[in-house]
Amino acid sequence: MKIAWAFTGAGHMLLESVEVLEEIAAKNENQVTVLLSGAGEEVLKMYGLFDRVKSATGGYYQELVLEKDQMWSYPISGRFSLGRYDLLIVSPTTSNTIAKLVHGIADSLVTNAVAQAGKGQVRILLVPVDLESGDLETVLPSKLELDLCQNCDTCEAAAACPPDAITPGVEINLLKCQGCAACQVACPYGAVSGGSIITIHMREIDIENSQKLQQLEGIEVLKHPSQILNKL
Repeated sequence: MKIAWAFTGAGHMLLESVEVLEEIAAKNENQVTVLLSGAGEEVLKMYGLFDRVKSATGGYYQELVLEKDQMWSYPISGRFSLGRYDLLIVSPTTSNTIAKLVHGIADSLVTNAVAQAGKGQVRILLVPVDLESGDLETVLPSKLELDLCQNCDTCEAAAACPPDAITPGVEINLLKCQGCAACQVACPYGAVSGGSIITIHMREIDIENSQKLQQLEGIEVLKHPSQILNKL
């Protein structure tokens, strides 16, 4: 199958999405093109998953497509309008992307791909992060725990950080962070955490938009990336 997999800027279900992508790409009968929104690229790097996604690509119809390289005309979307793919997967899908889709807005790489896939009658599977009402547990990228920080004269975590993303005793600049976890290993006081779980509350407007998404022609909404494997 020729499959396109798009990542948006969500951290929730991100690792699970990458794992399913790797499983699909490992099968010789599949060719997988990966599309990264600008936020998707940033978030994959924050969580240390960018290189894993990149390694799943390589070759014609197995490209890694970055939004910043597509400018504003998104030429890659022509493949979708021509029906060149068998399937487009967007997982995880942010509430921002979903809001645009349900209102017919196609002003980004991912929303444009979905719009053109609809015109080219390409199957679309989406995994929204905001699907059901209530509270949701999600995983954070690296975080500086100020209550554990000892304000050392030489910050071992900052010294070990390849992209120089840490301001000692203040914060981690996640836009610089590569998710390598070197800072977590280096800090002798455990003041840098990774994978911390927090609880967030779903907004009703996001839930409503996810429900509207299910009414759009050609789009199938799934609750979890693991369900994708059953749809191939």
